[in-house]
Amino acid sequence: GARAGGDVARTRRIARERIARSERGMDPPASPDGTVREGDVAEGARAAAAPPTDGDDDDDGTARAPDGGEACEWTGQSSGAPRCYFLVHNIAKKHNVGTIARCATAFGVRSVVLIGAKSYNTFGCKGSSNHVDFVHYPTLADARVGLMERQGVTKILGVEICDGAVPIETHPFDRCTAFIAGNEGDGLTAQQKAICDGFVYVRQHGPGTASLNVAVASALCMHHFALWAGYEERAREGEKYVVGERRIRVNKRGVVGEDPDEVRRRRAAAREAAARDVDGD
Repeated sequence: GARAGGDVARTRRIARERIARSERGMDPPASPDGTVREGDVAEGARAAAAPPTDGDDDDDGTARAPDGGEACEWTGQSSGAPRCYFLVHNIAKKHNVGTIARCATAFGVRSVVLIGAKSYNTFGCKGSSNHVDFVHYPTLADARVGLMERQGVTKILGVEICDGAVPIETHPFDRCTAFIAGNEGDGLTAQQKAICDGFVYVRQHGPGTASLNVAVASALCMHHFALWAGYEERAREGEKYVVGERRIRVNKRGVVGEDPDEVRRRRAAAREAAARDVDGD
């Protein structure tokens, strides 16, 4: 009975996937007897998983941003546009991480950078985390070095109401800027402040609260960067913005996969070590 129920559920899932592919004109190939195998459906889904973009595709399949430049697969903006990164560290409430992820894709953030644990909980993101590039660094110091040496980030700004902070609307940004916000209750720690090149804050004008929710303050910073960078507005349909194709998940849900560059470096180091061992023999 349990096996039969599983077969029925699998058949229904395959049918739903095939219908979705058919509606987009992306049917998987049929077998000689005219049926569609589960593996064929999966292959068709992989073929349909092109990066979302508001722009057009060239004849060679290259995705183009609205301004004609080659589009970033995560933001849809030109790959030559200014880039924004957002660091997540020591944020306690899971709904805040989820909201930050949702805002990150809405405002064209290139990557959300997790520091410490590789796992994350995006409760409240409404499925938008599927369109967010999550990357991971073990420590704050590793994040600073990695972002600057590998991603071209030239400035990390802490989001904090502190001496020396400037209002976010003054836009003290560089072409590739990263932001880090503090814990909901205690703000930025001394260790977090140590990796920052400067600080920004959001002006408040009413008497009822000492500070904004961390996700709200983060969203305002992302929005200001998008305006400063001149990002193209996403296409709209009715009273909503157009959501890109859902990506095929390649990592365990809620866990950041390994950095491909790091994997290549580790494998190259292993090959070199093996070659030295052979030469030594």
